[in-house]
Formats: sequence, C-alpha cells, structure tokens
Amino acid sequence: MVTLRPSNERGHADLGWLNTRHTFSFADYFDPQHMGFRSLRVINEDHIAPGRGFGMHPHRDMEILTYVVEGALAHKDSMGNGAVTRPGDVQRMSAGTGVVHSEANPSPAQSVHLLQIWILPERNGIKPSYEQKSYSYDDKLNQLRLVATPGATDGAVDIHQDTKLYASFLEEGKTLQHSLATGRAAWIQVISGEVEVNGKSVKAGDGAAIENEADLTLTGKEYLSEFLLFDLA
Repeated sequence: MVTLRPSNERGHADLGWLNTRHTFSFADYFDPQHMGFRSLRVINEDHIAPGRGFGMHPHRDMEILTYVVEGALAHKDSMGNGAVTRPGDVQRMSAGTGVVHSEANPSPAQSVHLLQIWILPERNGIKPSYEQKSYSYDDKLNQLRLVATPGATDGAVDIHQDTKLYASFLEEGKTLQHSLATGRAAWIQVISGEVEVNGKSVKAGDGAAIENEADLTLTGKEYLSEFLLFDLA
C-alpha cells in the first residue's frame, strides 16, 4: 500500500530568515497522525536566508542527516568539527549522549535549500560522532545510490539504526526497481520533479509511505526528478 503525504498538508513556518516545511510533527507543528514513520522521525525542508542560520543548540539520542539541495550550509559542533555541506554531500551527526552544534548559511547572497532528517537510534547513550561524504551527480543518475546505512557499507555514511537511505536523480521515462525484505517498509521523499511509485504519483515536496509491498517500481515523470528512498525496519 502506498500512502501519500501531500506537500501542501505539511506543517509550515515562515520566520523571515527561515521558511520551513515539516513532514512530521516538529517544534510548534503538532499532528498526532504524523509523528514519524517507523524510525524516521523528522523530515524538514528548510530554506535559510543568506547570512542567517541556527545558533549553537543541543541534541541528544538522535541520528541527524543533512542533505543540501542548493547553496551551502556551514556546520560547527562541540566535538570540534567544522565543515561546509554542499549539494552532493551527506552529513551525519550522531547526537548520542549529547552534542551542541550550529548550522548557518555562509553566503551573503544565496539562500540555502536543504532537507534535515532525524532518525531514532537503535539505542540511547551512544558516543557522539560526525561524518560527511560526497556523492556525484553521476553516482545517483538513474540509480539508487546508497548514502547512509549501518556499518558504512558501499561508501555510505554510518548510522546507528537498521535503515538504508538512497538518493537518486531519475530522468523522465526511466524506471528503477527496489525490493523490500519481509517486514520492512519504505518512505519516498520527492525533492523535485515527479516520480510514479507503484502507479501512484508523488510530486515535489510529497512523501509516500509504502507498506506491505515486496517490490517498488519507480518511474520518472518529468525531465529530471530528485528523491530520497528510506528502507526501514
């Protein structure tokens, strides 16, 4: 079964410097029908104005992934890490027993468009850690590129949860297949374009939960579509 989460039904906040959409309940947006999906707890689509961002703030017991669509995001944390995340990069921060970090748009002119994703860890109290890797456009073109998985196999970033995250650019008319093991489910988040998922249209900003289906057929319906696929225990 494919259950659509339409883009225009997401939570929304516009703070001037931050325009954000929440797929699941977050901050001042609360919907008991949308508290997450399996271990997937947060998908926020953020647009941050030039020179603005989130000051130092704490997290704990969460796997936090950042996926930049356009622009750049500067990261600093209490572990001593500092990096700039750009399109093609996947940043992973395991908050574990506690970490403080900031995220800011370093550009004086260009906004940054990103997805921030929170995944519940397999256990609480792990040691905090940080990692960032880059994946080229060709790595993701018309294929599912594994970008996060336990054990960091196939060049993916390591996460402390039985979840696999894939990223893809899919051209119009191209089709991808993905099989789900027994008992697993999937979440599709379309960033741009339109993807048909087992016959159901999922457009930019939309999410889709897939349960009780062994196989997924993903077909590009626009010139080029970008999306994420979560394979969840």
